[in-house]
This record gives sequence, C-alpha cells and structure tokens, in this order.
Amino acid sequence: MKILVCISHVPDTTSKINFTEADSKFDTNGVQFVINPYDEFGLTRAMWFKEKQGAHVTVVNVGGPETEPTLRKALAIGADSAIRVNSAAKDAFFVAKQLAKVIQDGDYNLIIAGRESIDYNGGTVPGMVAALIDSNFINNCIGLEIDGENVVAIREIDGGKETISTTLPLVIGGQKGLVEESDLKIPNMRGIMTARQKPLTVLEPTPDGAQSTSVSFEKPAPKGAVTLVDADNLDELITLLHNEAKVI
Repeated sequence: MKILVCISHVPDTTSKINFTEADSKFDTNGVQFVINPYDEFGLTRAMWFKEKQGAHVTVVNVGGPETEPTLRKALAIGADSAIRVNSAAKDAFFVAKQLAKVIQDGDYNLIIAGRESIDYNGGTVPGMVAALIDSNFINNCIGLEIDGENVVAIREIDGGKETISTTLPLVIGGQKGLVEESDLKIPNMRGIMTARQKPLTVLEPTPDGAQSTSVSFEKPAPKGAVTLVDADNLDELITLLHNEAKVI
C-alpha cells in the first residue's frame, strides 16, 4: 500500500500573529512553524500501517524552501520520503490541484490529510482533492482500518459516530481520534539523523491558478476590562448584564 500524507506548515498556536502590507499579508517574522496538528494525527496513523502492514509512506507539502524543516521532521518521525511542490500555497483550490497531480503521478492508494489546517481553517482541500482524482472521501475521520482493498472507517458526526465501509483508493480528512495525543511520535536522535539521508523531491507546480485572493485580515478585538461586582449587589449585576453585556 502506498500512502501519501499531506502536511501543512502552520504557525505554532503560541505564536503571536501579525499582518503587514495594510493587513493583507501574514507576517512570518519571529513565528515558529510546526506540522499541522490534524496532519500529525494522520501521519502517526500512517506509521501504524507502515509498521503493521509494510506500507510505504510519503509526505507532501505545497510551499517554499522554508517548509522543508517541517517535512524533515515528518521524515524523522518515520516517513520514507518527502515531496515539496515549490510554490506558496495560494489558495485551497491551487493546493488541491498540486496535490492531485502528485497523487496521480505517484499512484497512491491512500491519501491522508487533516480535516483542516489550523492557520486558515478552510477545511476544503481534502474534499477538493478527492473530487479531482475521483476517489472515495471520508471527512472528520476518527478511526481507520484497512484489509487489502477494503476499508472500515469511523467518522465523527453531530451527536455521535458513523461507521463506514468503502474501498481504496481513498482520501480522508483526519482529526484527533484517528490516534490519540499520547500516540503521537516524537523524533528521536536516530530518526533525526536518518531523516537527513531520506529523499526530499522538489517539484515545480502545475500552472493552475488560484481561484480566490485574500483581501485583508483582521485580528479579534481586544477583550474589554473586567468589571468586578460585589456578591451582594445583585441589582448592579443585573443592570450590567442587561445594558452592557446585553445577554438578558
């Protein structure tokens, strides 16, 4: 089985986010980047298929040279090879087209992506990829078992879970539950040293253009000051809730 794990290069959630050029461009200065958490769950599940079923695991990213440390970390975790499509991720459609080309050229059976990236939270790339390659698709996937060409998956739905049977080829949008946080692999020194020798192929992008453009970004407004109300002054509390908070 050939598995392709899609890796997004995203800011660490502890990073302070700013924008430049009239709030139209993300400022990367001083920002620490990591593997998108949803993708890391998928990568860890792919490692299970490698260890138990002998699958070959490739990771792929659409991005510039600055994303290669993230790909090298995925290699250190245990992926066999990496691919970088040499272009900024212009929008979801553009990324999906690049990934679809890699998938078709590489003849992969299983494509694992996170259900969304934590930077833009679009949640559309996995579904677009599945449509472009005419593959089965399961989103919000929290369980995945494969026997030959047969697949049993579990996905999260409102109020519960749904068990689905399908076949390869398959695209999934994974999330926590696919593996637990305690199962995530931390690269050890041997993995880090081995990753330096593993192949990282750089491909030029297909000419398919982006279908959307970000006009501007806006950060949430700062939270207001806290108003303390004496526990015995219920009338003031009710007045504040009614006139200022407007929740009653």
